[in-house]
Amino acid sequence: MLVAAAGWLLGTTMLAQAPIVRRPPMQPVNPDADQQQSQRPSQGQGQVPTIRVQTRLVNLAVNVVDQNGAPIGGLGRDDFEIEEDGKPQKIAYFEKESSTPLSIVLAIDASESVLRDERLEKNAAKHFVNALLRDQDELDLMDFSDNVREVVPFTNQKKKIEGGLNDLQHGDETALYDAIYLASERLEQTRLDAGRRRVLVVITDGEDTAKRSRYGQALEQAQRAGAMIYSIIIVPVWEDAGRNTGGEHALIQMATDTGGKYFYVRDKSDLEPAFAKVSDDLRTQYVLGYYAPQGKGRDAFRSVKVRLKDATLRQRYAVRHRSGYYADGR
Repeated sequence: MLVAAAGWLLGTTMLAQAPIVRRPPMQPVNPDADQQQSQRPSQGQGQVPTIRVQTRLVNLAVNVVDQNGAPIGGLGRDDFEIEEDGKPQKIAYFEKESSTPLSIVLAIDASESVLRDERLEKNAAKHFVNALLRDQDELDLMDFSDNVREVVPFTNQKKKIEGGLNDLQHGDETALYDAIYLASERLEQTRLDAGRRRVLVVITDGEDTAKRSRYGQALEQAQRAGAMIYSIIIVPVWEDAGRNTGGEHALIQMATDTGGKYFYVRDKSDLEPAFAKVSDDLRTQYVLGYYAPQGKGRDAFRSVKVRLKDATLRQRYAVRHRSGYYADGR
């Protein structure tokens, strides 16, 4: 797989020499659940203007857990309520303890500071893929160090993914935010049928040393794609007082804002349990959908809040989901 080093323009900021993942052209898809109404002119009548109403279905993956972090099942549509920018929304779609499809990017930090015990890391990733991936799911494998590389494009063929895990390439730097940006961009191209969820699993020590994409750019692209970020943070020396925790905190905040989760790994042998927790988290989600209200700018960020209706349940359980979405995102 070839990787081109080129700059791209984000807003008003040029990213110099940012790596771009080459990928085959994809067929256009309609990612939104649009409703259209048309009024056409009748034979012999004058021109009647066509009226079209397009409403986007916003899907939200929601986790409900108790005080110990254990998932809570058995809830129904009527147990939840949704607000967008403080205004109540009607729940139009509901899937219990989600069996909805997954589009996953698994992005592995291949810098020398992280990829030291390859056998443990590759075996843990292979077990994760084998345990999680079903016929309706798809996974894209990327590695990142000096550049970001798409090792295996989206597929549900486990043998292809295992082959890609045996082909990770080392480097010196860590292009972390480039990886999050490009992985989210890749996820944005996937279809959104049947409440499909978009997931980015990142394995890294948390420090971006390439200094090309910025935190805000990476987070915004993830939010535009509707991607949940699961950060598996490998800590080289847990008690190191001089450890730079800025990158770790950034990954934690990204996970929080996108409705994902973060896990610390102090020993490489803990990678497999961390992967298992990600899998469990995805398997115990509810998916709620509502039609986005009209009238706000297409590029505006819309804040979303999901709550349990019953006050007693709100005191006992915590609800986790993404903080919002961009009106022109997917």
